[in-house]
Amino acid sequence: MSKIKFLILLFCAFQCAHKPGSSTVTTPVNQPVALTGITTGAEQLDLLLPKLSGQRVGIVVNQTSRIGKTHLADTLLKRGVALKKILAPEHGFRGTADAGEEIKDGVDSRTGLPVASLYGASKKPSPEQLADLDVVLFDIQDVGVRFFTYISTLHYVMEACAENNKKLIVLDRPNPNGSYVDGPVMEKQHMSFVGLHPIPIVHGLTIGELANMINGEGWLGENKKCNLEVIPLKNWKHSDSYSLPVKPSPNLPNDQAVKLYPSTCLFEGTVLSLGRGTQMPFQVIGHPDLKGMPFQFTPVSIEGMSKNPPLENQVCYGIDLRHVTVKKQLNLSYLISMYQAFPDKDKFFNNYFEKLAGTAKLRNQIKEGLSEDEIRKSWQGGIDQYMKIRKKYLLYE
Repeated sequence: MSKIKFLILLFCAFQCAHKPGSSTVTTPVNQPVALTGITTGAEQLDLLLPKLSGQRVGIVVNQTSRIGKTHLADTLLKRGVALKKILAPEHGFRGTADAGEEIKDGVDSRTGLPVASLYGASKKPSPEQLADLDVVLFDIQDVGVRFFTYISTLHYVMEACAENNKKLIVLDRPNPNGSYVDGPVMEKQHMSFVGLHPIPIVHGLTIGELANMINGEGWLGENKKCNLEVIPLKNWKHSDSYSLPVKPSPNLPNDQAVKLYPSTCLFEGTVLSLGRGTQMPFQVIGHPDLKGMPFQFTPVSIEGMSKNPPLENQVCYGIDLRHVTVKKQLNLSYLISMYQAFPDKDKFFNNYFEKLAGTAKLRNQIKEGLSEDEIRKSWQGGIDQYMKIRKKYLLYE
């Protein structure tokens, strides 16, 4: 079979995964939540406000930290809470900074509160930043994937609170990928800010459940224990689907991107583009050297999404996943097939791949030609062990 025929068949196979009548509706994340009746931790002010009375409060928040259409900071200030500062994670307090872009300290123009960066020279709150606080609130929407860095920020906030004798209250939110667990478990030698914990790529926990696991399993190290309280969700189960009301980061613009993210983010560890610099990030995959593929896109600089995207201003040929039905599992078929199609296989992977995968085995398994089923079987022992640990910390069915 010629290379062009192979590429066309590969493209058609991906497109056929989208079957008329069986598709998942892709709802923009700035639309109302699909499920009604869910009450987030932040919305339970009757529980929260008494805990903050007379306390000096710091908040770890971003653009997702809302009660309805109102930001948590505005709500608390209106209720007379003594907010002292905002601690900002990756993408910043307003959620407009690029992935990996350093966040600087500053002042929020709306509230006048100082903003301290947790994604700059240090990713952990300093003793000085916590000195004038009694309690820290953590309220950020997660997407349930190990390399989404808000959970690493959570870890360092917990560690700093433990070291400085500060209470941490986590306001829980639903996990849009919370109905399944999948992927290799992170190995210690590959841990970094995109993977601090020995958990699978898709961990199947809310951020509140994960906070309890970090504390309970002693992952803060040196016998550290955070004075932690979680305000859990009401009327939500792990099996419930959930449409995010606010983009969790600049390049996860809709439900389809959030669902594909566990699988397509692995392409950050390759030379291919996954659509940064388009309006379809994490939903398209391509490269200038895959000219036989029918779909094409050109990454460009987009303020507020991707200022300097990989392969900027180069025509990329590849696959379009915007309308595929996404199964509740980590899908390796995209990665395996694109590796097989890429002409210079020695240049396909980069040094970031192991940090995302959490293991050196996955790169080698793909290069050796193992099937997706064979690779998945190699994860099962680690997943089984993790599931026993996970069970101890579940707050929801």
